[in-house]
Amino acid sequence: MSGTAVRNQLDTDAGTDSRTDNDSAGHTAVWHDSDDDRVAVSLASNPRLRKLRDTPDDDIISGREYVTRLRRQYERLHPRPEWAMTQAARKRKRQSDIGNGAAADLQDDSDVSMSDGDNDSDDDNASAARSVQPLADLLRSAGALTRQPGSAGAGATNSLKRRKLQPEVIDIARLPPVTSSGPSSVESLQFHPYYPILLASGPSATASLYHVSPQPPNPNPLLTSLHVKKTALRHSEFCRFKTSPSGKFIALVSSARAGGGGSINVLDATTLSWICSCRIDSQGGVADFDWWATSFTVIGKSGQVSEYSIADRRVVARWYDDGAVGSTVLATSRDGRWTAIGSSAGIVNIYDRYNADFKHTVLAQAPTGSSNDASAAAATCRPHPARTLDQLTTPISHLVFSPDSQLLVVASRWKKNALRLVHLPSCTVFRNWPTDSTNLGRISSVAVGGQGDGSASMLLAVGNERGAVRLWEIRP
Repeated sequence: MSGTAVRNQLDTDAGTDSRTDNDSAGHTAVWHDSDDDRVAVSLASNPRLRKLRDTPDDDIISGREYVTRLRRQYERLHPRPEWAMTQAARKRKRQSDIGNGAAADLQDDSDVSMSDGDNDSDDDNASAARSVQPLADLLRSAGALTRQPGSAGAGATNSLKRRKLQPEVIDIARLPPVTSSGPSSVESLQFHPYYPILLASGPSATASLYHVSPQPPNPNPLLTSLHVKKTALRHSEFCRFKTSPSGKFIALVSSARAGGGGSINVLDATTLSWICSCRIDSQGGVADFDWWATSFTVIGKSGQVSEYSIADRRVVARWYDDGAVGSTVLATSRDGRWTAIGSSAGIVNIYDRYNADFKHTVLAQAPTGSSNDASAAAATCRPHPARTLDQLTTPISHLVFSPDSQLLVVASRWKKNALRLVHLPSCTVFRNWPTDSTNLGRISSVAVGGQGDGSASMLLAVGNERGAVRLWEIRP
């Protein structure tokens, strides 16, 4: 066959295979393996093959159809680069991306099942089923990196509250990892409140910024990194230290005093001038603290909880965590309703601050006089938690609320894959994730944030001691 004939034949084949996401549908095979027709493959019985189904009832297919679907799935994950297409095929692909991109997204999203382990992060990659754009499309526009009105922060509160998660079963899909490994563990993760950017740092003395963009061919690229010699960056935030929700105040823990106790110093975020200090008398010092509105909650390692008001410049209430055994971590939801406290025994107590019993027992206090009197009153003040979680058996190291206060992430770094997702306000643990095959490793950091584009879905980032940062999408 002459060179001209070969080129003509290639052009004909390229025109045929550009019609759908299975490029090989219009080709005539040069050789056919007869064994493919005698092989039967079950898609429903193998969790790793369920993403190849066209409908939820799709099950037994032939070997030839199995090969076709594998090829289709591969090309969704790794689309054919434009340099490998003819000019006519490139033009048709651009027109198809513009005209059918939205319809393809809706069709592919409908293939996701929420039962029998379909939502496992290793088994069902929903992002693979979405229409993808080449890297050139990203480089032609900076829209994904610009701030969207109402995408996050205070302006996003209303849009976030429109999303409602259902209890017990969560719709979650694994996305391409941010990093697969690193020089050290990832001790700190935080999503930017406005932009699709993830900040990661650890003992390797390097802080890295990643653009959260799971689409191939270059998912979640590194934007920049900062290396600080001989300094372990165990905690990093876009807003320095623990800032108040309004951004006006900065709070940091001071060194524990001899004999027990500790204090939280509050600074002005603009001038960095000292404003006030909250001192607690808890054996072992401060375990953790967190902001809510213009106040913050401090817990000592002995389980004593102090509610400090910036406006009053004093502790307005003291109480004890129910059944506290070595308190380790505390977190408060952004809307101020929920307070979660973890202990060294793996127990997590969730308190509803809007509950009438909590208001009567704790918030109605008006402590006056000496700190000894307040401590004595706190000893008898033990509100009942809305829910006690005992799914984990090792010390709780991470408690993270989602921005819309509908999700709580509970994790322990002392055991592999020790992570649970809790639905709020029902306070129930999602039973379908993580599964036995979800490989999280020893968790060293957790972050939950929005996509930065105003969409209803959330992103869950989990870092482990091997330096890997894995990403999941949570859909309402």
